[in-house]
This record gives sequence, structure tokens and C-alpha cells, in this order.
Amino acid sequence: MKEEKYGSMSKKRAIGNAISYILLILISIIWLFPFFGLIMQSFRSYSSEYGGMVNYIIPKKFSLDNYRFLMSGETNYLLWYRNTVIIAVIVAILQTIIILCVSYALSRMRFKGRELLMRFWLILGMFPGFLTMICLYFLLKQFGLTQAGAVPGLILVYVASSGMGYYVCKGYFDTIPKALDEAARIDGATRARIFFEMIIPMSKPIIIYTALVAFMAPWCDYIFASYVAFGNDKSYNVAVAMTRWVWTNDYQGYFTRFCAGGILVAIPVTVLFMALQKYYVEGVTGGAVKG
Repeated sequence: MKEEKYGSMSKKRAIGNAISYILLILISIIWLFPFFGLIMQSFRSYSSEYGGMVNYIIPKKFSLDNYRFLMSGETNYLLWYRNTVIIAVIVAILQTIIILCVSYALSRMRFKGRELLMRFWLILGMFPGFLTMICLYFLLKQFGLTQAGAVPGLILVYVASSGMGYYVCKGYFDTIPKALDEAARIDGATRARIFFEMIIPMSKPIIIYTALVAFMAPWCDYIFASYVAFGNDKSYNVAVAMTRWVWTNDYQGYFTRFCAGGILVAIPVTVLFMALQKYYVEGVTGGAVKG
């Protein structure tokens, strides 16, 4: 009887697993289909296949014309790409440092106004950033950080409010026993030494998570970046510049180039994410605790 019972349970489990795998495969196909189409369109040659709207996804003849166009002097794509890389790298470094410091202070230190400050930041974060766009634009304009100076202006704005994103990082620090800090303090270690020599080496997952999130954000920003760099072609990031392409009268011609540009944008983010995925997941799950 037990063998029959276990056999029946095992059969039900196998059927359940098979159904789950089938559903996951279908969902994956649906999710990946747009990316597949994007890649295929990037290899479609405008000169050899354009004759109006096409009704197929896989090109009849693969070509690197779109990628050659991006790398040529006909466009400022490499300049836009460089602008975005500069913004992303600097923002990732500065945001990570600020968030780590703020999170450590809120996790380990008890000072007057701490709870009020955390609640204030939480409430402030509920308001959309669009509310401050006009104010920020005129403030940046006073310092020459719009249009030609849009790149440093965007870096300043991205970094300025980064301390408000302490939630996940603070949650991770809360999982590290405070007894380690107390023991080090008894031995005469300062707060700075504890932070840099004890907490930071044990916080690799959350550091990588924070840096990855900060690095990816500038690649996706269109609204505020277009607002700050308005009218200055050389200060665009890739999101703003590529959107301008599909607004031209030659929509079909620039659409395939837009796809190729999107593939190149995805490369650094995808490579970093795949290489550091393990730490990214550990950072998310480690910080998902009540602080």
C-alpha cells in the first residue's frame, strides 16, 4: 500500500512538474520574442530590404550595415554612448558610496531624529520625480549645467538624492550581528575602521547590487535627460538620441539603426548582470528584511 501511495504521489509530482515546465517555457518564449525581433531587425539592411513595411521578422539577407552606420562618422552615436558610459560609471561609484554610508549610519547608530528622518525620506520617495523637473532645470541652468553642460548636470542630480535609496542596503546591514561592532569598539576600533575593515568585506553582495542598480539607471533615463540636454546634440545620452531617430521622417530607415543601437546598449548591462548575477540575487534577498 505504501509503495502504491508513494508511486501515486510521485506520478502526480511528475505531472505537476511537467505542466510547470511547459508553462515556464511558453512564458519565456513570449517574453523573449520582442528581444529576438529586435536582434533580427538590427541585421536587416535598409538598402537591400526596404520597400515599405515588411511583414517578416527574420531578414532575407543578414547585413552589418546598421552597425557600420553607428560606428561611422555619419552619426554621433559613439559620443552619445560615451556620455552614457561616463554618467553610468560615475553615478554607480558615487551612489554606492553614499548609500553604503547612509545605510550604515541608519543601521548601526541611534541618534535623535533618526526615525523621523527615515519616515520623512519614505514619504518623500512616494512623490514622483516629475514634480521637481522644472525647479531642477532652472536651478541647473543657473550653474551652466544644462544643454552643453548636461552630462555633469545629470550626474549631480542622480547622485544628489541617492541617500534616499537606503532601504535594501540598510536591511542587509541589519542582518550583520551588531555584536561584531561592539567587540571591535571594545578593542578600540573607530566607527570608520569597523565600517571599512569589517562591514564592507562582509557586504560584497549588497555593494554589487547597489552598484548594478545605479549603473543601469542612466541607460534608461529619457524624460529628464532630454529635458536637461534639450537642443544640444552632443550632450544627449543614447536613450534621448535614439528616440530622436524614430521621430524623423525616415522612420523605416532609422528603425533598423535604432534596433542596432539598442543591442549595443544592452551589451554592457547584460554582461555585468550575467557576471554578477549571483551577488545581485544575494543582495536583494539579504536586504529584504525588516529593518
